Amino acid sequence: MVVYPNRIWLKLRSLPLFLSLLVVGASIVGSSILGCSRFRPKPPIEYVYVSSKGTFLRDRLAAVSNRVAEVSNGQRLQVIERARRFVRVKTEKGEIGWIDEHAVITQQVYDQFTDLRTKHAHDAVIATAVLRDDSYLHDAPGRQTDHYYLLPENGKLQLLVRASVPKPVPPQGFPVAAPTASRATGKTVAKSDATGGKTKGKQAEAASLTPQTPPLQDWWLVRDSNGHAGWIWSHMLDIDVPAEIGGLSEGQRFVGAYVLRTVDDPESNFPDKRAPEYVVVLNAWKDGLPYDFDQIRVFTWNTKKHRYETAYRQRNLQAYLPVVISNRPFGGQKEPVFSFKVAAGEDVAIDPQTGAAHPAQTEDETFRLEGVLVKKVEAAPPPAPKTEAPKAASAESPKENKHHKKAARHKSAHKKAAG
Repeated sequence: MVVYPNRIWLKLRSLPLFLSLLVVGASIVGSSILGCSRFRPKPPIEYVYVSSKGTFLRDRLAAVSNRVAEVSNGQRLQVIERARRFVRVKTEKGEIGWIDEHAVITQQVYDQFTDLRTKHAHDAVIATAVLRDDSYLHDAPGRQTDHYYLLPENGKLQLLVRASVPKPVPPQGFPVAAPTASRATGKTVAKSDATGGKTKGKQAEAASLTPQTPPLQDWWLVRDSNGHAGWIWSHMLDIDVPAEIGGLSEGQRFVGAYVLRTVDDPESNFPDKRAPEYVVVLNAWKDGLPYDFDQIRVFTWNTKKHRYETAYRQRNLQAYLPVVISNRPFGGQKEPVFSFKVAAGEDVAIDPQTGAAHPAQTEDETFRLEGVLVKKVEAAPPPAPKTEAPKAASAESPKENKHHKKAARHKSAHKKAAG
């Protein structure tokens, strides 16, 4: 309540002067204190973002409640208050209701997705893929990490980086090898070694109970058509491979397909009568490998039989993306060239945050397509070190020549005297 000094002064005119001044001063101080409460700083506005596909706001926290509004993935909501695991929020239209906190992410998680988008906005694309089903973008590789953007089925994505992380398995889910037991007695059977002796049953049992390494999962850092970046499980992706070579994998998994050039074939089924020729990289159907691909193939188009044929194949590689395609002049004519990196040693560095593999030492392998033949381009030898030519002996001056002759005469005279 605001106290007005003028009214108090009128009522206290009959009081002594000192007492009246004291009462008026106290009223002024009280009114100033009450008035200053209007200038206190307001708490900062807090926002959350809808991470679920879609949900409803409820008017109250009860077993029976009414729907207030519908919100969808990516929508920003203003926080009003929190209670247990629910948040009371307000939409941009002014609708207020309660929402489960597991259906939203905080501002901090949203900023992490913003940083991913900014950091990888200009990264080189190493392959393209298509989503098998609706899938979320995660802020880090792993199923238990935070997710936000929901990408639709059949959406095309750009692949940037591959990483392998441990698969989340409950403690009771790890496979444990049981000790060898006899069918008749059910007791542990001791194994014989090369010398005929027997291994103790306790040692065999201890070796069988060694903790197993958890299986790994492959995740890809992707970027969609809107520029959003995040991590997606590799099993949700199908590498975008042209249909004309999609059935030529021979049981391997396509990692990438790249056009080298196109050739004219008026009798082909291509719309522009130009058949593209590809270099493809493949790998086994296995996650957690320390390299990106282990096989490379080149498909050229046979203009007489109107079909693709394998012009080159190399297996047992430990190679890494990206595959770089270019054109270089050879013998006065430009020819398509492709190159990639292979591991030069067994040392592989694993990024502790993402699980991406980076070999310590790599070598570039480069090939060119000459007609239907694939030839390896040898690396240019390093320049030979420059060697300085030996300096020519300088001519002696007459004084130095005379001195040398005199020293030679003394030396010969000394030998004669000694003889």
